[in-house]
Amino acid sequence: MEYQANYSIWDGVYYHPHLFGGIMLTAALLGFSTSYFSGMASFPTLPYMLPYLGNLQKQKGSKKHIRVYMDGCFDLMHYGHANALRQAKALGDELVVGLVSDEEIINNKGPPVLSMEERLALVSGLKWVDEVIANAPYAITEEFMNRLFNEHKIDYIIHGDDPCLLPDGSDAYALAKKVGRYKQIKRTEGVSSTDIVGRILASMEDIEVNRERNGMKSNLDNHSQSKHASNFLPTSRRIVQFSNGKGPGPNARVVYIDGAFDLFHAGHVEILKSARQLGDFLLVGIYTDQTVSQHRGSHFPLMHLHERSLSVLACRYVDEVIIGAPWKITNDMITTFNISLVVHGTVSESDSSLNGFVDPYKVPKNMDIFKTIESPKNITTTSVAQRIKANYEIYEKRNAKKEASEKKFYEDRKYISGD
Repeated sequence: MEYQANYSIWDGVYYHPHLFGGIMLTAALLGFSTSYFSGMASFPTLPYMLPYLGNLQKQKGSKKHIRVYMDGCFDLMHYGHANALRQAKALGDELVVGLVSDEEIINNKGPPVLSMEERLALVSGLKWVDEVIANAPYAITEEFMNRLFNEHKIDYIIHGDDPCLLPDGSDAYALAKKVGRYKQIKRTEGVSSTDIVGRILASMEDIEVNRERNGMKSNLDNHSQSKHASNFLPTSRRIVQFSNGKGPGPNARVVYIDGAFDLFHAGHVEILKSARQLGDFLLVGIYTDQTVSQHRGSHFPLMHLHERSLSVLACRYVDEVIIGAPWKITNDMITTFNISLVVHGTVSESDSSLNGFVDPYKVPKNMDIFKTIESPKNITTTSVAQRIKANYEIYEKRNAKKEASEKKFYEDRKYISGD
């Protein structure tokens, strides 16, 4: 096959130049004809060999540039997807991501929640992604694998430790495993697209129940006890892995933007990109769960504070986040973080002034460091949830099947060391 590596004695020459140089020199001293060696493995004669050996010695310290490939639908993208791509990038120097087409997803899984354009914005916006192949196939065929190895110069194909089976029950990565070009990472437990769809469906069911109870609102305890409540256990190590680990320079122009960033979507990526272009360092404030619930309703947020924080941290345009930022921006906060500009998008989940709340941007407005920027996309968490609501029966049926397979995965899983 074209993609199989051809190893020769030259590999030995590359890694052991002194040894081979010694053999050739000894042969010359003993009177052996170097033409004998040139007949073996296409060796050149000794005079031409010595300069080449010197060059090999110089190159010995250089490391081969590794390109790795990971594919997926990346629908309703979350921090689990981001962590998978982070792990994949750690196995190489460049990460190429294959984004499955809308048509392929429809044929194999049903309609995606997010369009190709939206999923492309999300994947491209991740700090670990170097290149994206749009409209990748759902199953890696031999033809597509050859394209990856030959055209895109991919060294390894990556996937998580959870089984990925095609409709016929076969392993989707069997071909890559067969030729020894497959590497595995650990799945991020506690979240999945299926889980998130389940949270949305459950919140819709709760809303309907509340309406039947004369419009009584459920409290936060009811929401947290949902069968689709988050199982994510945040650790400081995970936050460090997602963080840039660098603060702003002494003369940096720090731009601040805040929000819930619930159900992280393409609209979030684009507004963060626009905000970052206005300065040298982008600081993002992420509201607490209680603040989001107070302003948007008791069934929000769909993702809790630490999940939302990781999704924002994974974005390439973000330098730092405040985990649990206050609703109101104070003078002290502006001084503490040396904020030069506070920005807010034109598309928002709710308008605080219409709800009787104090304007959270009053202080930066009075200081003349507030700016409203045009939101590049008209997408909100609610509008994404409405797409699922519009196809309620389809997603409910699909989720029932997926939840069963995920339950089996968690029951059968064993501890696997990984980052």
